Amino acid sequence: MEYQKAYEKLEKYGQLHVLKYYDDLSGYEKEELLKQIGETDFEVLKQCEHKAELNPRGKITPIKVMQLPEIEAKREEYTQTGLNAIKAGKVGAVLLAGGMGTRLGSDAPKGVYNIGLTKEVFIFQRLIENLMDVVRMADTWIPLYIMTSDRNHETTTAFFKEKNYFGYNPEYITFFMQDMAPASDYNGKVYMEEKYKMSTSPNGNGGWFLSMMKWGIVDQIKAAGVEWLNVFAVDNVLQRIADPCFVGAVIATGSAVGAKVVRKNAPDEKVGAMCLEDGRPSIVEYYEMTEELMNAKDDKGEPAYNFGVILNYLFREKDLEEIAAKKLPLHIVEKKIPYLDENGMPVKPENPNGYKFEQLVLDMIHQLDSCLPYEVVRNREFAPIKNKTGIDSVESARALCMENGIEL
Repeated sequence: MEYQKAYEKLEKYGQLHVLKYYDDLSGYEKEELLKQIGETDFEVLKQCEHKAELNPRGKITPIKVMQLPEIEAKREEYTQTGLNAIKAGKVGAVLLAGGMGTRLGSDAPKGVYNIGLTKEVFIFQRLIENLMDVVRMADTWIPLYIMTSDRNHETTTAFFKEKNYFGYNPEYITFFMQDMAPASDYNGKVYMEEKYKMSTSPNGNGGWFLSMMKWGIVDQIKAAGVEWLNVFAVDNVLQRIADPCFVGAVIATGSAVGAKVVRKNAPDEKVGAMCLEDGRPSIVEYYEMTEELMNAKDDKGEPAYNFGVILNYLFREKDLEEIAAKKLPLHIVEKKIPYLDENGMPVKPENPNGYKFEQLVLDMIHQLDSCLPYEVVRNREFAPIKNKTGIDSVESARALCMENGIEL
């Protein structure tokens, strides 16, 4: 982008402070800043003015969950249906791996973190090993699309190459980068991370398909005949990916989307719960769980919102294109954002100091008419790594891996 056009764009959105250090920058830095200005959607920053009015929730009611006994009764049938779809090349997997291992004390991508005790066992490695179980069962490679971010793309791709893709066929792996959104102060003024770089953050777990479209991956998916995409997060080292029984259950029930869920360990556990919102499938976030919702019972006298999502979903590709054609709601999240102070000195705040702007998977699900919440055994498929120690940590994930016979 030319300087004059960049100036006009910033002026339009009240962000001219972005050019404060322009005259002090090197040629390369000027080029990088102008490029970033050209690629940034500043429209989202206007939402700060209407934060209180964004995303009002509708009426929350319980949703029917396919529980373990029902799954076991039809496991053979569902598994065969799923395997048929996988063998026909109709199922792909999307790994959301744009995050960093900051909370684990690492400056590297989260997926390269080593959870091994007596040998190297990386988070990425565990996920590939889980997917390889299905590859062997179906005797066919499953297309795997790995979403990175501008912070970890080069490190992630180099790591996979260095580790020989952990035995996965690289012809079936495609990397793409997640779109970034500007991060601002409470008045909607974008922060500067460096004198030549605005502060940005990934645009949320609902932005993955739009990012795939931007990178031309969707054309590739359609050309390959992939009809279903199993999207999953990087931090759950026990999750089953492209699980034939799950795929088969979603297809057999004619559901638009499937969501793996686990029985919550407490009413206030920090996981989103599957529900209906105004009669359509949705997720109520843990911080939205009122006392009334936590105490609600279903017709069997059991907790009505007792099944938490683990960020493992199966979407129809054609539905994703329809969702992308609409505009997903924007969520404004208060966060700690590193920035340059008045004197151009870097500051790492200890408390939240501004907003990040995200799109969420729950809004993708809410666009659809039907959803199959599919229960999985918690100790076999849910070992999230969010912290170094304590709950949902490296420690707890190691214990669960060993409980499942995985050598660390």
